[in-house]
Amino acid sequence: MAETEKITINMNVVDLGKADLLIEQGFYSNRTDFIKTAIRNQLTSHSRVIENVITDKSYVLGITYYDRKTLEQVFKENKILDIKVVGMLVLKDDIDVELANKTIKSIRVLGVFRASPQLKKVLKQ
Repeated sequence: MAETEKITINMNVVDLGKADLLIEQGFYSNRTDFIKTAIRNQLTSHSRVIENVITDKSYVLGITYYDRKTLEQVFKENKILDIKVVGMLVLKDDIDVELANKTIKSIRVLGVFRASPQLKKVLKQ
């Protein structure tokens, strides 16, 4: 599974020209390098805010996987999950709708959420 996601951005022509100028001058190897660097710089400049929210709101940072076996254990323990992830949440294909409804109270993903279309539809409700 890829650890990156493709995004598309729109830039006005003047900003794009300025980025191309910096690339031409050797500051960046290409537009992708420029954009990734700009994003990393913004995330770094706001890192304290990000860390505080993750801690205060009990988010998991990174890639989180749940499969049928894990959710069956959650059900046995009479627990209900309130899943909060910054990064990626993957609900494996072996999880059926009934088990998900019994074990998952809510899902909040800032990043990427991967699950079967049927499971996503049911959990969205």
